[in-house]
Amino acid sequence: MARQSTVGAAAVGTFAETFEAVVENVAQILQGKEDPTRLALVCLAAEGHLLLEDVPGVGKTSLAKALARSFDLEWRRIQFTPDLLPSDVTGASVYDRENGSFVFRPGGVFANVVLGDEINRASPKTQSALLEAMQERQVTVDNVTRRLPSPFLVIATQNPVEHEGTYPLPESQLDRFLLRVRMGYPDRTAEMAMLEQPESRTSVDDLPPVAGPDAIPTMVSLANQVHVATALKAYIVDLATATRNHPALSLGMSPRAALALQRAARALAASVGREYVIPDDIKYLAGPVLEHRLVLSPEGVVAGVDISDVVTEVLRGVPVPPGHTGM
Repeated sequence: MARQSTVGAAAVGTFAETFEAVVENVAQILQGKEDPTRLALVCLAAEGHLLLEDVPGVGKTSLAKALARSFDLEWRRIQFTPDLLPSDVTGASVYDRENGSFVFRPGGVFANVVLGDEINRASPKTQSALLEAMQERQVTVDNVTRRLPSPFLVIATQNPVEHEGTYPLPESQLDRFLLRVRMGYPDRTAEMAMLEQPESRTSVDDLPPVAGPDAIPTMVSLANQVHVATALKAYIVDLATATRNHPALSLGMSPRAALALQRAARALAASVGREYVIPDDIKYLAGPVLEHRLVLSPEGVVAGVDISDVVTEVLRGVPVPPGHTGM
């Protein structure tokens, strides 16, 4: 059967060229971090939000800044601390004595790229201030709804919860992040290169843009047109059903998670110049898309089950559509 696609090969090729140019640009700042960079770009092209997780000092903030610089986007950084207030994130109405009226002063969330640094150091009340912004791309203050700039991307960094002074993100907040990416340590070669000439490395503030802000809506549109065969949609639904029935989980994939997996798979396919999704796209993204959305059952916690092992088990147990190649 012939593959049905609404996007041409030339258009997908342009998507892939822009994608690779950004990856190479970010590599000037972050050596040995190609996989996290690619996943961050997939997240951007799929209109999602990104959660970067790992210990301090492995490049989470640098990746967020470099991504914004590569597209010449307006970005703001919000340092999440225990005393941060929701109004610091969304903005507040302030009385102006000269005008004798209240004037709205935008918070840090009013930018194309919002870097929420160490988001799990803020209280749950402040964390929840991002919920409406991330889902609806708007904020409501004093019963007035204000739209956020487009494109809009939240990149939150998180230190592992076992570190002192952190709060675990609630499930409703985690579900708003399309991908959770662990940065990891650089390999030996990359770390040696960093130590050789640290003073000659490019500063993130000096990083030149390689694409304009208007490239992102084009990439989003092209990713949305990448073909997903009916058999692969059924495969995603079967994965969702398997997680919901897994004995080690009390919370499996939500419908939003299934949609997120499909969106991310489309963007990943476009990033390599392909007009259609294949099973390997879904398998590769299953961990980053699903692991932070699944919740262990009490029995799973007692048994010391790891969420990543559950995802691996589900992928092994759900059969891939036989002979499916995306055609």
